[in-house]
Amino acid sequence: MRPENRSLLLAALAAAAVFATGCLGYPDTVKPVKGFDLDRYLGKWYEVARLDHSFERGLSKVTAEYSLKGDGGVRVVNRGFDASEGKWEEAEGKAYFVEGPDKGYLKVSFFGPFYGSYAIFELDEDYRYAFVSGSDEDYLWFLSRTPTVSDELRARFVKKAKAAGFPTDELIFVEH
Repeated sequence: MRPENRSLLLAALAAAAVFATGCLGYPDTVKPVKGFDLDRYLGKWYEVARLDHSFERGLSKVTAEYSLKGDGGVRVVNRGFDASEGKWEEAEGKAYFVEGPDKGYLKVSFFGPFYGSYAIFELDEDYRYAFVSGSDEDYLWFLSRTPTVSDELRARFVKKAKAAGFPTDELIFVEH
């Protein structure tokens, strides 16, 4: 197996293991946004911050790109740079709404039938930034349409995440 295929396979297996145990749902302390508009959410997002996970460990310049699939779902392409290997890593997945298209709550899979939660609990009215949770307080992301954000927005994210019970002292702010 070629090294780049091996890395992708390992990332997919790690994500599958996480999502297989994570299941669906979201923390009681967050509520997915209502009035969600998928068309406005599509496109490229930069990962500003995250909690650490094996499937993203050591990656910088992380992005997520969302586009429509023919079956009504969402194609998800996550990409990040592994400086220790000197190469880009990429994983492609799929997402589907759990409770209707007007609620920012989807299930995402990067491997087979295993899905994890993707709950958007804060979204700028202009769709410039999003705070996203997984099934519990171990999964948290801060996404933005730009690779950098203001200090005020960064502080807002940390404050809201801390109030919701996320371990904000463990946040990784992604280098771009």
